[in-house]
Amino acid sequence: MLLAGCTSGTNTPGEGDNPEGAGEALPAAEEQQVKPADKETPQAASVEVDEQPSNVFYEIFVRSFYDSNGDGIGDLNGIIEKLDYLNDGDPNTTEDLGITGIWLMPINPSPSYHGYDVTDYRSIHPDYGTMDDFKRLMEEADKRGIQVIMDLVVNHSSVQHPWFEESASDTQSDKRDWYVWAEDQGKAPSGSSAAGSGSPWHLKNGAHYMGAFWDGMPDLNFDNEEVQQEMKDIGKFWLEQGADGFRLDAAKHIFEDLASDKSEETLAKNVAWWQEFRTSMNEVNPDAYIVGEVWENAASSISPYLDKAFDSGFNFGLAEKIISAVQNERDNNLAFTLERTYGLFSKVSGGEFTDAVFLTNHDQNRVFTQLNRNVDQAKMAAGILLTMPGNPFIYYGEEIGMQGSKPDEQIREPMIWSNTGSDKGQTTWEPLKYNEGDRTQGVEQQLNDDQSLLARYRTLIQWRNEMPALRDGAIGQYTSGHEQVMAYTRMTSEKQALVVHNLSDTEVVITLTEDSGGHVFTSMAHATADGAVLNGAELALPPYTTAILE
Repeated sequence: MLLAGCTSGTNTPGEGDNPEGAGEALPAAEEQQVKPADKETPQAASVEVDEQPSNVFYEIFVRSFYDSNGDGIGDLNGIIEKLDYLNDGDPNTTEDLGITGIWLMPINPSPSYHGYDVTDYRSIHPDYGTMDDFKRLMEEADKRGIQVIMDLVVNHSSVQHPWFEESASDTQSDKRDWYVWAEDQGKAPSGSSAAGSGSPWHLKNGAHYMGAFWDGMPDLNFDNEEVQQEMKDIGKFWLEQGADGFRLDAAKHIFEDLASDKSEETLAKNVAWWQEFRTSMNEVNPDAYIVGEVWENAASSISPYLDKAFDSGFNFGLAEKIISAVQNERDNNLAFTLERTYGLFSKVSGGEFTDAVFLTNHDQNRVFTQLNRNVDQAKMAAGILLTMPGNPFIYYGEEIGMQGSKPDEQIREPMIWSNTGSDKGQTTWEPLKYNEGDRTQGVEQQLNDDQSLLARYRTLIQWRNEMPALRDGAIGQYTSGHEQVMAYTRMTSEKQALVVHNLSDTEVVITLTEDSGGHVFTSMAHATADGAVLNGAELALPPYTTAILE
């Protein structure tokens, strides 16, 4: 997107929040002439481009990832042992995945397996290790050029947190107003939760407290300045321990508790709080990366948070569009939507935003299950994800085709390291259902198979890391002329690339023309199939192939 051409453009209780709430296809043909794009907004290399310098992040549910001490539960030392699988720090090797960022799901003490109900915000869950283990993980990750962000859950605590126990036990307690009690505030305990999980009110000691997600996770009262200050201090504490930033859980629900709270006024309060939080984090690390979970498909709902609050908001709408295009094997003109979305994001953020793109996360059915275990389609989904602008997020096991469908425990099953049981670090905390036996080929089985899904992820990430246009570039429209071929340009101020995906199970041939800035792509930089051939302006793509042209 050119700066000169910008235009405004069912979870289980307590884990994530629910969402609320393409161009016209061209006739199919084996070979079709591409119409020249509109040339009114030139994309020459000399024109300033709104770049998005990026990292590839890997989301880890620690409990499921790798067990270092034989108790069947993943831990921080287990992640350290597997860092070389993620990135060995040597750009000349190709056996590692090549990621440059890690998102740790909650690592604080909690009575629940998932960790989103915190009992101590300044320590490590004993199942996962110690603070020294955390610091060592930060150091080892840094040696490999990996940033580590952690889940920060400030919207609510656990009912077993000492704050809530004190609040619930005595109406005169100093902590009483740290939570939302209906009777204390003169409210009727009625209405529906903004998080979509039924009534948000729960009875305790003769009064009703707010718990928008679940009765085990009472909402903190952010109208209380002491609560606000405590959460700022907690954020600063973790940055001082070495964390590189945060994924902010349930970010839009800080003041939005009831469905009736949805309003511009409530949105403004949420944004103002997160702007204060960001300002406070800047005192410790102004480069800390902050990405918020604002589960909305509309860009207009996410964009306010990019104004001096978050660096990124997860792009749930894009995730749905990627999976839909792959399932239907049809181009749905993602670049058209993104150009306009990024125009709005850039305007609101002053050009400082970075998109957070993904396929699925820990709150959604796994993408390989959604694709009915179709490996070819899974490779195409990876191809689109890893050639998008912004920070791509890979959910652990996605790169090997792990499967899973609700309930949540079964979309968070143990990582499959080997089908032979030869890896001592295999976690066993949850019995396998979707990934048992040979249903999912493990890392060991896929590492030396150059046709595996894991190999495709490694290849795509390597391309991205090596090519500035893929890693940091903006996105532009490019009409492929074929309904089953998705194409778009990626560009920095110095480099340009054309990304082309044949989403279908048949070979296609398209005729290339210049892009909207008059650039002609004349060489094949990369292709996922040997049969991809560029002969003059004719590009032949075998089934399910991604190609990068320069």
